[in-house]
Amino acid sequence: MTLNPAPTGADDRIEALLAAMSWEEKLAQLQIGYRPRLADAAELVRGGIGAVFWPRSAETANELQRVAREETPHGIPLLVGLDVVHGQRTIFPIPLAQAASFDPSVAETDARVSAREAASGGVTWTFSPMIDVSRDPRWGRVAEGFGEDTLLNAVFGAAKVRGYQGSSLDERDSILACAKHYVAYGAAEGGRDYNTVDASEYRLRNVHLEPFRAAVEAGAATVMASFNTVAGRPAHVNRWLLTEVLKGEWKHEGLVVGDAEGVVNLLAHGVAEDLPDALVQSFTAGLDVEMGGSVVDPDGWTALTPQDLSAERVDDAVRRVLGLKAALGLFEDPYVDAAAEITATSAAARSAAREAAERSAVLLRNDGTLPLADGPLRVLLVGPYAASTDHLGAWVQSFAEPAGSLADALRGERPDLHVTVLPGASFLGDDQALQEQAVRAAADHDVVVVAVGEPSSLTGEASSRSDLRLPGDQERLITAVADTGVPFAVVLVAGRPLVTRDWIDRAPAVLCAWHLGTEASPAIARLLTGAANPAGRLPMSFPRAAGQIPVHYDHENTGRPATSGGSLRQDEIDIGLQGPANVDDRFTSKYRDLPLGPQFTFGHGLSYTTFAYGPPSVSATVIALEALRGGATVEVSVQVTNTGSRAGDEVVELYVRDPVASVAQPVRRLRGFSRITLEPGRSSLVRLELGWRDLGFWTGRGDEYVVEPGRFEVHVGGTLETTQACEFTVSGMSPAPAATT
Repeated sequence: MTLNPAPTGADDRIEALLAAMSWEEKLAQLQIGYRPRLADAAELVRGGIGAVFWPRSAETANELQRVAREETPHGIPLLVGLDVVHGQRTIFPIPLAQAASFDPSVAETDARVSAREAASGGVTWTFSPMIDVSRDPRWGRVAEGFGEDTLLNAVFGAAKVRGYQGSSLDERDSILACAKHYVAYGAAEGGRDYNTVDASEYRLRNVHLEPFRAAVEAGAATVMASFNTVAGRPAHVNRWLLTEVLKGEWKHEGLVVGDAEGVVNLLAHGVAEDLPDALVQSFTAGLDVEMGGSVVDPDGWTALTPQDLSAERVDDAVRRVLGLKAALGLFEDPYVDAAAEITATSAAARSAAREAAERSAVLLRNDGTLPLADGPLRVLLVGPYAASTDHLGAWVQSFAEPAGSLADALRGERPDLHVTVLPGASFLGDDQALQEQAVRAAADHDVVVVAVGEPSSLTGEASSRSDLRLPGDQERLITAVADTGVPFAVVLVAGRPLVTRDWIDRAPAVLCAWHLGTEASPAIARLLTGAANPAGRLPMSFPRAAGQIPVHYDHENTGRPATSGGSLRQDEIDIGLQGPANVDDRFTSKYRDLPLGPQFTFGHGLSYTTFAYGPPSVSATVIALEALRGGATVEVSVQVTNTGSRAGDEVVELYVRDPVASVAQPVRRLRGFSRITLEPGRSSLVRLELGWRDLGFWTGRGDEYVVEPGRFEVHVGGTLETTQACEFTVSGMSPAPAATT
């Protein structure tokens, strides 16, 4: 998919502007800057800057557009940027939670509501979606992305692009999307933000680049370069990534923007002598817009000369900037109706946010404690999230609509509940008296709900953590409640997978609620009481210990895989079909002090109802390689039945395993999924297709992609732990091996 065409005559206008603009005026278009005071921002605009950050209201955004139109030589309108990551006024669940819904419409709805609210205030450009594949929950920015799986990032990223950009960029409620961070930012060493990345081209193409290719195919208007190095070369100056792959192979027609001060950071990276050198290297590599406003001063001075930087490269970048302004219709009308600015959430937006929150929660464990029983109950609600309103998560602006408390929401959802609220613990503190108070109160209640988690301040950018356990004295609260013998359930609020090993086996029921946004508390209350039935699945594995990281389901086998009793394959072991590690078989790949596999694997999630699967089948047991190349597919079918007493959603997950290939393959790869709703006793035949892109891999030799003949296993089920298998064969000649040196 390409960007929607600019208005008739836009190309002529752009070429006329290029012919009329000076060198300095062209370069000024290739930067975005921020000045919080209107007077200072206006000074930037008078200096010819091409883009600014949103000045917090439609009225001031209009004023800056007026200055650009009326007080600059060519009257070029502005791009107005803002990080609208999972909501503007109405905050939706964090993107990681949205991925847990396994429902791309959740992400698309978030982006559509967000675009409508942001555009009403004059925003034209968001720096979202983040589609960095990450297998390391120590990295705080996992909250901002879609988890460990390449396909999930690709599908949800494309959905966000469609939501932000709408059916056409010139619609008044459409804004430019920005796929970030290009590329492999989520693979930073040690999970430490901004850190080094060293990845082979094989790993880049098969894991980290694929979501960006999908975003470009979905029409993403912009792509953001990442802070990190890739094989020693910072992304901001990596010509292979920015020009050869993104603009060359993929034909990206939009622009490439740097991250905040990313060009300036090249000095600290040690690859540039000074700022002019950093700018020249970046623009030459393929960067189109520098974020920070360091290219041209407000008075029009720049250190860059035509001898430093190719005029052809500058004109190409300016064309891209002006082309997006034309596609947005800004040359015709850059203003918004200030009286119509959305400054508060609507009932419809809140309803959409609540539904998204309900669809994103994951039931990790349940012995029947949840949902809470009907009729009057004495409920003790303890933990820092009992009364806290800190549910919005990372990357939320200060003007966002706040969330309410779980205590208030639970009382509102079930007036028949007698709810007692005690702190029990604090987010970061250590006060044993709080646990003792909770223990004394538990004896007088029918059930205890322990609401614990990670505050928003510990997640997001620059929030890497080496210890992934619950902070403060929250784990002690859980074990103290467990010791009382009173039935209890844990609500786990977080922005990343946490290490739960020390308490998880003592908790009868655990609902992973993430940071669910403005409507978090009403959604959690409905899930606890059974008004909503959880059906989310984990988009990232929960490790048993921080020392086990990275742990992800789609790893490659080693030559010495560990076994449990010798009867299971490595892929079966790593998805949870195992007991303790067989430490007697010493020379195998494992940790001697941990059971095999993660605590909870990718794709795990329970429901208040039950589902049964019929045997899966394929439409063809043999398919020709050339037929696949030509667009033929293999259809996988499975019948799913709701065998419980409640209506509920089921997520059908489809994984592929290529048992023998010329390059070591992941033990399983998610290649399809479908979320369905079934009433009790009802069945549905689910069909998922596998095609050329699902069965092959990038060889790591340039843009060579192959599907190799042979047997393919298909695993279908509601979780990785419960899949059933079928298989088919791809017939035909293997591609000739590439020459090696």
